Amino acid sequence: MNRKGTCRRCFQADLFLCCCLALFLPPDANPQANLSGQDGWPVVMGTDRGLYGMDRMGIMRPLWTGGAVRKVLKTDAYWVILGDQGVLVSTDLFYWEPRNKGLPVKTIKNYAGGVKSFTSLVQEIKDFEVLPDNPDIMVCATKDTVFLSRDTGRNWESLGMPSYRTNGIKAVAVAMLPTLTVFLSHSTYGVHYRYPDNRNSAWEELNRGIERLETTANPDEVSDIAVTTIGGVPRIYASQTFRRRIYQLDWEQKRFTSIWPEHSAEAAEFGTVDSLDISAEGIRFVREGAIVELNYPPAAPETVLPARIRQDLRAFIRSIPAAWGIKPSSIITQEPVALSELWLLEAGAAPEPESGNTLIISPPRDTARGRRGLYLPVNHSMESRSLAPYLKVIEEGGLDMVVIDMKDDYGRLRFTPDNSAISEKGRVFRPVDIDGLLKNLKSRGIYTVARIVVFKDPELARKEGGKYAVWDGRRKQPWVGYYDTRQAKGTGTDKDTVNETEILRADDPAYEILRTYYDERWVDPYSEVVWEYTAAIADELHRRGFDEIQFDYIRFPTDGANLGDAQYRWRENGMDMESAILSFMRHIRSRVDAPISIDIYGANGWYRTGARTGQEVELLAPYVDVICPMYYPSHFEQDFLAQSPAELRPYRIYYQGTQRTERIGRGQIIVRPYVQAFFLNVSYDRQYYNPDYVRRQVEGVRDAGGNGFIYWNNSGRYDDIPAQGDFR
Repeated sequence: MNRKGTCRRCFQADLFLCCCLALFLPPDANPQANLSGQDGWPVVMGTDRGLYGMDRMGIMRPLWTGGAVRKVLKTDAYWVILGDQGVLVSTDLFYWEPRNKGLPVKTIKNYAGGVKSFTSLVQEIKDFEVLPDNPDIMVCATKDTVFLSRDTGRNWESLGMPSYRTNGIKAVAVAMLPTLTVFLSHSTYGVHYRYPDNRNSAWEELNRGIERLETTANPDEVSDIAVTTIGGVPRIYASQTFRRRIYQLDWEQKRFTSIWPEHSAEAAEFGTVDSLDISAEGIRFVREGAIVELNYPPAAPETVLPARIRQDLRAFIRSIPAAWGIKPSSIITQEPVALSELWLLEAGAAPEPESGNTLIISPPRDTARGRRGLYLPVNHSMESRSLAPYLKVIEEGGLDMVVIDMKDDYGRLRFTPDNSAISEKGRVFRPVDIDGLLKNLKSRGIYTVARIVVFKDPELARKEGGKYAVWDGRRKQPWVGYYDTRQAKGTGTDKDTVNETEILRADDPAYEILRTYYDERWVDPYSEVVWEYTAAIADELHRRGFDEIQFDYIRFPTDGANLGDAQYRWRENGMDMESAILSFMRHIRSRVDAPISIDIYGANGWYRTGARTGQEVELLAPYVDVICPMYYPSHFEQDFLAQSPAELRPYRIYYQGTQRTERIGRGQIIVRPYVQAFFLNVSYDRQYYNPDYVRRQVEGVRDAGGNGFIYWNNSGRYDDIPAQGDFR
């Protein structure tokens, strides 16, 4: 095989000519007769509903419908599809054999009618490739491990990953150089290679020449690595996810050279290139809104290559959903063309409804798109007098949305439930009259969002003797995170309570340890009872009139010197953090018929990782409508993107961050960031925080596509937000 395969929302457009010509060709007497070759199927495509072939009459027929297909590969010996059922191989496009032995399995917990059951899924495969000159050898990768097969996928061996503590693998490849060499790209740490046949080999960094993320030591993410062999010589190329760049690797010098579009009119401050399709004639790839072709003899070009836009291919691919009601993710044609990540052709457009074979996934609601609002502290919404200033801010700022706590950071219910089961698990505290409040807001055309804090819940954590709490395995009680400070004896606090601080004896009698406990109590994210309690709250709030339900703290605890003592007693065999969060979201999606938004750390939207929290955008995107990253400039390292002019840093963070999350989510979600409308006493804020700081964040969101934003100030002070006409 000397060319790359294809993936998830794909179809291609040269095929449009094939279909037109096909009208003048006699149809096959038996459509099954030519299944073994592409002569019978000029077009084969992966879709969200399976694998389809288009015959020479332009008729689409299902070839495999067992799940979603993100990528299709073809060799001289077999076909491979990659999707939510892992890796499958076929020699005739009719019978498909799973090839997943040795790949990790994720356990999903289902809960319905008080009964739990389990579904085993192959861990999501991020990428898959075949050695060009030996199709028996394959590589693939999950988020944190690379796997190698030497027998066409019948058995897989783990090659691990570089010794970094964060997951985030994006792409893999394999070549003979002349030793068997495996490549990976990591969202944060770039490209690495390894010789799996060499004893004691380790992953080696290979990032020279790749553009770095500004102000950091890290290369910006490499989206794809492609290997081909021309004239017996391996050639290796790479593309980048968040900037339009294609590189050719000089293996002898261990250095990448940019071949497109550096110094060209195509260059952009932000852009995505993915799905490299390499042949003897040149390179094809997908970027936002286009399929691009670089035609050249690929023998170490010395100049930047000219690009040609394949409008015919794009037109053909875009015609498929209208005609057949399926969403192409990848495509292989007789031209030949082999591309995946076809969702990029619609990047920036409103997503269309999706469906899967096991769960119906609601599409992003049109009503949720483009909303601009603010977080309204619930205490300020209880009477007309305290609400009036916020209504004025909303009007003057051109806003149309409010987010209000209905279950707050302390686990308290801020409304009186109709459902008695909710009251049994929670505590009602100073409830707002939600019926009157919603009537008032809706009369003004304001879109209402109920915020529910999920797994940080002191109220539920103390119920029934800590039955639902994250457990401290050492102290045998509900877990609470803490940090220790060494200080001279007698200079600290007199407090000695487990909820705030403790004084502990130090090794040196002149010193003592001040143990400070975080003001957080957590419930177990693996608990189906916690899921159902949350779903019941969300369901009632939507029925009583909230337009959207927003979940915050959908994550595991991250802070505390004693994180290692935390135990999760509701965890089932085969589950990890990602499967817990995924199981929870699947349960919520099945129970709540409303637009669903979730809040995530800014870093989890910036990089392809769910490290420490379980918030992995790629996994969550199919189950939510809106993702709200908190890209607060104060929360990043203070020199991050602070290059000159440094005052534009808030714009850069929100402009790039918004697009990065959208790309990581494959365009399936609305990205509606929280905007920092508060001062934090850190070095950058001390120098630059002012109303322009806030305005520039909003301008970054606007210029990145403008799907909405939410101002956040925990105290409800919004003196710094711009008026509607203040934007540039």
